[in-house]
Amino acid sequence: MSSAPVRPSLRARVAHWRVRYALLPFLATGTAVVLRAWNLDGFPYPNGDEGTYIAQAWAVRTGRGLSHYTYWYDHAPFGWMQLAALQQLLPSDAVPGELYLQQARWLMLPVAAATNALLYPLARRLGLSRATAVAAMVLHALSPLAIELERQVFLDPFATAWTLLALVLVLSPRRHLALYALAGCCFALAVLSKETSLPVLPAVLWALWTHSRRGSRPFALAAFVSGFLLVLLWPLYAVLNSELLPGTCHVSLVDTLLWQLHDRPTSGSAFAPGTAAHALADRWVHRDGPLLAGGTLGALAALADRRLRPLGLAVAVLTAFALRPGGYLPWMYVTQLLPFHALALAALCARVLRPGRRGHTLLPRAVRPVAAVLLLAALSALCAPRWYTLQREVQGADYTRSYEQAARWLKTAQLKDRHRLRLLTDEILWLEAVGSGFTPGAGAIWSYKLDKDASVASSLPRGWRDVDYVLSTIQVRASATEKEMRGLRRLLKHAEPVAYFNEIKLLRITDAVRRDRTIPDPPLLPDVARCLEHSTDIWPYDGPGGKHAPPPADSGL
Repeated sequence: MSSAPVRPSLRARVAHWRVRYALLPFLATGTAVVLRAWNLDGFPYPNGDEGTYIAQAWAVRTGRGLSHYTYWYDHAPFGWMQLAALQQLLPSDAVPGELYLQQARWLMLPVAAATNALLYPLARRLGLSRATAVAAMVLHALSPLAIELERQVFLDPFATAWTLLALVLVLSPRRHLALYALAGCCFALAVLSKETSLPVLPAVLWALWTHSRRGSRPFALAAFVSGFLLVLLWPLYAVLNSELLPGTCHVSLVDTLLWQLHDRPTSGSAFAPGTAAHALADRWVHRDGPLLAGGTLGALAALADRRLRPLGLAVAVLTAFALRPGGYLPWMYVTQLLPFHALALAALCARVLRPGRRGHTLLPRAVRPVAAVLLLAALSALCAPRWYTLQREVQGADYTRSYEQAARWLKTAQLKDRHRLRLLTDEILWLEAVGSGFTPGAGAIWSYKLDKDASVASSLPRGWRDVDYVLSTIQVRASATEKEMRGLRRLLKHAEPVAYFNEIKLLRITDAVRRDRTIPDPPLLPDVARCLEHSTDIWPYDGPGGKHAPPPADSGL
């Protein structure tokens, strides 16, 4: 007579499900990485800022300084220093991709994984359940905006990861002063990665003050501030280089900050149709409206909950900073909002469906399962079309093909003494030109610097006529529409087309154009002309084949 099967004890069943449950955060982060890696080489279209940060990371890694041209304090340098460290750890031979851009995008995947993974401990320390924490990770993993932005080489993903880590440390149940000091260091590194992290400081301080023990709050705050003093390394660097205050013919941290705050062209109001900010906000909503709207509602609800108030405050201050009138709003700014929106939306759904700490809930127990199914169906109906549209675009996109073709030409064209040739192009192809043998700075010339950098101007005695070739991309032609880019406009107007790589044009300056004195030369910008005699000629060659020589006749074209 066989004995009846022994039913596992309740403790054994709970332990079994906990082991399975523990795998869910890893699955969520793995999903986030896979979705961001899918066709990473072909989507999205290259952004000029990506090329700038990659070139700056190259300058750090090769010991040339903090930038491939004069570092003018446009951003704190820690963001591309981290990219340089990743490039050093994973050399180009170990990373897929034909372009330097594509290889750098692959290096952003660990940053995206860290951001997604940090949502779990942050949610748990905010008092949310395991299921809610995993739901927040899934919302962030599936976010169309996050999928697009976190695969690009921007500084914001680095800053976002450091900000989340600072909050995780501040909310640690150990409440140790060393953790608060470490949190201050992490938030300082977030600001040194991208200054737009600074608005989150009130949320971090609120979490610190409310979570620390009442008697030790002043000490906790002092520990955090002591760690946050790491941010002073940036102005200290400016002081040591005599570049803190404005002066004649040198860059200045204060001057750049004043330009960022007051003199930079504004994006207008997000509420005014026809402005750049309105178009950008509309693009964000079109891409990921459900998460942005649901996260905003969740943040409002979080402000009423003491434990979740840091989350609501973070969303509120970041949103207010984005919607401020008269400011500059970049496309990638929303990157740091998305993790907080995912947490806020998951917390709101949990509040609707599950009882709180005192047993209160918005719905009776009997209807909660039905409400959960309806809520999941509603979210799926709202998000699925956008997610499906994005995935179709991602799978079929080949937005880097023209850049790949141009890079192949740079590597294979029969150009004699290419290190003595002048090639002007955009930020993306600049490093491709350097890697193909063109001289950095005044041989491979970033189009933006042609009219605005005194050291470049001093190395081009005949101005735009000294340029041999142009790889004219959409970004180069867009730069030429700026009022100050007089030489670039003249160059594009009189250069002769040689080849086409889809939307990228290869242009050449002929000897006839160089000698044609009926073509007037535009005057230098006042700031460039004033500083010309104080600048350094960055072109290392002279004489035959040097700065006064025409391009070789046997160039292979």
